[in-house]
Amino acid sequence: MSEPAGEETRSASWLWRRPQRWYLLGIPLGGALAFLVGIAFTGGFLGTLKQAETTSFCTSCHEMQAPFQELTQSVHYSNELGIRATCGDCHVPPTFWAGLWRHVEASTEVFGHLTGKLSTPEKYEKLRPELAQKIWTELKANDSAECRSCHTQTAMALAKQTPIAAKRHSSEYLAKTHQTCIECHQGVAHKLPQGS
Repeated sequence: MSEPAGEETRSASWLWRRPQRWYLLGIPLGGALAFLVGIAFTGGFLGTLKQAETTSFCTSCHEMQAPFQELTQSVHYSNELGIRATCGDCHVPPTFWAGLWRHVEASTEVFGHLTGKLSTPEKYEKLRPELAQKIWTELKANDSAECRSCHTQTAMALAKQTPIAAKRHSSEYLAKTHQTCIECHQGVAHKLPQGS
């Protein structure tokens, strides 16, 4: 048995009436407050992640002074186009979840800082092969996503490259070999480990 039309109107109209009890105003006000707090938290969280990718943040630990000095001598820091890569551009994947995971992994590096794992240039050089291999493995696994966030294969001026570079950057060659950027471009921003 269905309700008469008047009953439906009356039962839905309570949504639009002013609450009879003053404390019921707290429900929409609380919802609006929760929404605003959520926006502020999200903005603060994303802003903090972006700040943690800046070169000034990364080089605030003395262990990163040697890699930073190497970067300043590379084409990724100073070039004729005036484009400068930051630490995060090369070491944090460009997608949100992968980037977030990289930040979580990087938080474990704080323990290394506190224990002095890389506190001297000698310690850094001793661990350079291991550190480099870790980065190279990550880049191979994600098809050099960090590199590709700036360098697009379709925008490359293959005609201006050497014949061998143009061949290796061609779509056909990359499809056939399944190679990724880091396999040929190791040491592009930092010194290679000895023996590499």
